[in-house]
Amino acid sequence: MENREKLKELMLDILLIDEDEFSFELKREDVETWDSLGVVSVAVGIQDTFGYHPSTDEATALDSVDKIIELLESNGIQFEQ
Repeated sequence: MENREKLKELMLDILLIDEDEFSFELKREDVETWDSLGVVSVAVGIQDTFGYHPSTDEATALDSVDKIIELLESNGIQFEQ
């Protein structure tokens, strides 16, 4: 499975959203379940799925799927276009 698909599945599972609600432009403000607990859950999911442990500051700054991809890419995790 490609990393974009892994991230999509992670976000669908953690945020409890339907596939038709997801986009790679999705922002925290657009998802009710992406609250403070959602932030922690996303950070744990990133660690479990990609092996990268975001710091507390990094995790709280991840307010969109695009920013998650940017963080992971800046730490050597490749995403296909």
